[in-house]
This record gives sequence, C-alpha cells and structure tokens, in this order.
Amino acid sequence: MSYRRYDGSPSQQRTIVIGSGFGGISAALRCRALGHQVTVVERLQKLGGRAQVFERNGYRHDAGPTVITAPFLFEELFELFGERLYDHLTFVPLSPWYRFYFHDGQTFDYSNDWELMRSEIDRFSPDDVEGYEKLVEASRRFFEVGFTKLAHQPFTRFSTMMSQLPALIQLRADRTVSSLVARHIRHPLLRRAFSIQPLLVGGNPFATTSIYSLIHYLERKWGVYFCMGGTGAIVDALTRLMQRHGIKVFTGADVSQINMTDKKVSGVTLDDGSKLESDHVICNADPPVVYQEMLKGGRPARRAKRLLPESMTKYSMGLFVLFFGSQKQYPDVAHHTIWLGSRFRELLADIFDRKKLPSDFSLYIHRPTATDPDFAPPGCDSFYVLCPVPNLQTNIEWEIVGQDLRDRIVKALSSTILPNLEDHITEEFWMDPTDFHTDYRSRHGAGFSIAPIFRQSAWFRYHNRDPHIENLYFVGAGTHPGAGLPGVISSAKVVETLISEQRPAEPK
Repeated sequence: MSYRRYDGSPSQQRTIVIGSGFGGISAALRCRALGHQVTVVERLQKLGGRAQVFERNGYRHDAGPTVITAPFLFEELFELFGERLYDHLTFVPLSPWYRFYFHDGQTFDYSNDWELMRSEIDRFSPDDVEGYEKLVEASRRFFEVGFTKLAHQPFTRFSTMMSQLPALIQLRADRTVSSLVARHIRHPLLRRAFSIQPLLVGGNPFATTSIYSLIHYLERKWGVYFCMGGTGAIVDALTRLMQRHGIKVFTGADVSQINMTDKKVSGVTLDDGSKLESDHVICNADPPVVYQEMLKGGRPARRAKRLLPESMTKYSMGLFVLFFGSQKQYPDVAHHTIWLGSRFRELLADIFDRKKLPSDFSLYIHRPTATDPDFAPPGCDSFYVLCPVPNLQTNIEWEIVGQDLRDRIVKALSSTILPNLEDHITEEFWMDPTDFHTDYRSRHGAGFSIAPIFRQSAWFRYHNRDPHIENLYFVGAGTHPGAGLPGVISSAKVVETLISEQRPAEPK
C-alpha cells in the first residue's frame, strides 16, 4: 500500500500497543503515522522486547536478534515521518554472512559473493555447484509468493488462504525445507548448511514448511548486515523517533488484563490496577499468553482460542544463551559462526520431538567485535552463544543442568574455534527457557512462539486481527508472517492495513 507521511494532524483514534519488540515499535510508528494517539506499554524497564542490551564491565551483548536482513523495512519507518534512517544509524554489510564449522574441522563460508560460493561448494562437492544455483532459484520462486505476495497480506479470511493455495500447491509448500534442499544438494554437510535457516526463526528444518526456504533468496537479494552499535542501537534510534513524534511510552508496566465492553476491546488494566482506555489494542505479546492470561473468562476469548487449540499447538524450541567476554581476541572467528556437531537430524529430533536435552549440541556464535570493537574493552572480544534446547514442555531442571551445559559448551569451543577459552573467559552469564518464560512472558519459554510448520502458517497462524474481536490486533513472532526481523516488522504493515480498512469482524 502507499503511505502518507505523518503531518501532525490530531486524531480521536486511541491505540495501545502491548509490548515493544520490533513488531510493537513498528506498529506504534505506523499507527502514529495514521494520526492515532499511541501509547506503548512495556513490562521491562527498557524498550526492545527481546532485543535487550546487557552491559558487564565494558562488555556489551545484544540479547535478541543479531542477524539483520531487509534493512529497507527500517527505512520505511523513518520515511513515514519524512526522516532518513541513515542519518541515525550505520549498517555494515557482512562477508561472510556465516562461517560454518563442521564437527570434522572443515569450514564453509556462506556469502553473497557468487564466485566465492561456487569455490566453497566446489571444495566439498563439484556436482553441488549447479545444485545450489537451482536451490536459489527454487528459493526465489518461494520468495515471490511467500514474501512479495503473502508477507504483507492479511490472512483474516479463509478465502484469502484459498486464493493462494494453487501457488502453494504448485511450489509444494507441504514439503519441508530439508526435503527441498535434499532435492538439489547431495553432500551431507552442505545439506546441513543450506537447511539451517529455519532454526533462526524457531523451526526444525525437517518439519518447517518449505515456504521458509525463501530466506535463501531474501538474504541474497538484500544481504546480511550489522548495525554499528548493535541491535540495541536500532532500538534506541526507533525510541527517539517515537519520542519526537509524540508516542507515549510506559516501561515497567505489565498488562494483567485486556478489557472488553460490548464485545469490543476498550483498553487494558495494568498490574498496579490502573486502566488505560483505547479504541484499538495491538498485542506484541505472545498470542497464546494473550488468550490464556490477558483475556480472562470472556466468551470472545474462548472462541478465539479455538483457532489453535493448545493440545494441537506446536511451539518452537527453547534457547540456552551464554554471554561472555574473552580477555584476548580471536581474529580468525567470523562475525557469525554456525558450529555444527556430529549429529543433525537426530539432535533436532531430541530437541523438538522427544523433548530431551541431548548430551551433544550445535551452536550459533555471535562475535560482534569482529565488526564493532566497541563491544569489548581494547584487546578483548564479546560473545553470544545460542544453543537450541527443548522448551519448558519438559521436566528439565534448568537450575541444575544450566551450569553443566555451560561447561560443556565452553569446553567444546575451547578445543575448537576458541583455543584456551577456559583460561580467558570472563564476565559470563546465561539465559535459559525459564528466563524467556519469566522475562518475556513467553508460553513454555519458547524462543520464537509457535513453530513455523505448514498447519501454523498464513491463515493457520494466529491472525493479525482477532477473528471475533474487531479491534484486537497482533504483531510479532507468533502471528503472520512469522518470526525473524523481516517477519515481525512486516506484521506491523499487515496491522496497519487492517486498521486503515476498518473492516468488520468475521461472521461468527
């Protein structure tokens, strides 16, 4: 849709945004650009949702998303108010995008350089050079449907889903990302490397719909970036943008209930008992938590839950995130490293299906000091290590196993890409699924809300507008189009469309 710049015109429309992750901030800015009076309510002390920043004695850590793609989505938010993103932030393209470290010591650099990619693939399997080009083309076809046509399309009516069904059937969206990759790539290690993207949005590549293979082409089309100052710098710049344009912000304020009047949302009640009135409520909170904890006992809430019954809902994995500094630098370690253990499919089956904590692991390692030395004291490095683990639908006692998992991760890194880390590690701490549940109010401590499987995508995902409450909206990882920065920011564009159109609720 075309957007008008905010001209400062007053409006009688009042909008409350619950949560200030990137989806909530984007929704707040888009509604303000429509002229609404906007209030953001954030339960943490700082904005950003999961994109918090931790500081420990000169070491800085971005706690949330660290892979930046599609920066034009951020540009749009500033353009709504006649401002330029690049007057406020600096984005640096990364090369390689990711370095894969395999269990046998081999490495593979994944980048936007076609010649380098051909050379890297050829080292493993010459026959897979052509196969990779075919995989990218298949990804492009998914991108043209899944992102270009569907990402910003409201799926509030089943007919919308049905109109896209022929294209999805033709593309075989019922297949998984892993099966699509296997059709084009033969080498087992390259298959792992090119199947990894769903894990960045909470999905098992052996179960995630092949729609998410569009990430291959999305990265190739727009690149992978780092914002100088980190993700926290983006949150700070967007916060200042909201402040300049009159958006009210409450931090340290948790919503205990969404209030209803005559089958419509009328505002929210905070945990201190105070009430805020509104004409629209946009939830950047986890949708299952909204329906089970914030909409208490009302008939509309019970009706809405039927969209995704808890017994049939599959959640993303949990995350164990280890933050630390090192008192020496590791200049040979890339900005993003994917460290893969000897098992892949069986490891993921343990995490996603068997709900057990394996004795082995695979890791994502973020070394921001590879690009921005200000993340650590001089001569030092800052690290964030993410380990996929089962969510809280288990009996894992994290207060007991957390230390052991930390020790095993540090030992594995010390013996491979971070030699003698055990002697140089400092200022360490970690988060586990219990922290995601407590700090971010995430159902089952899931890292990315509900899983991106086919029967939980598009119309089958939580709707961006409640099916029975016409002024209750959702943005963020649990709603359409899904997790990841492009997904959650795009969800705000969908909500803007729905609010602008002001269509009535669906027939009951």
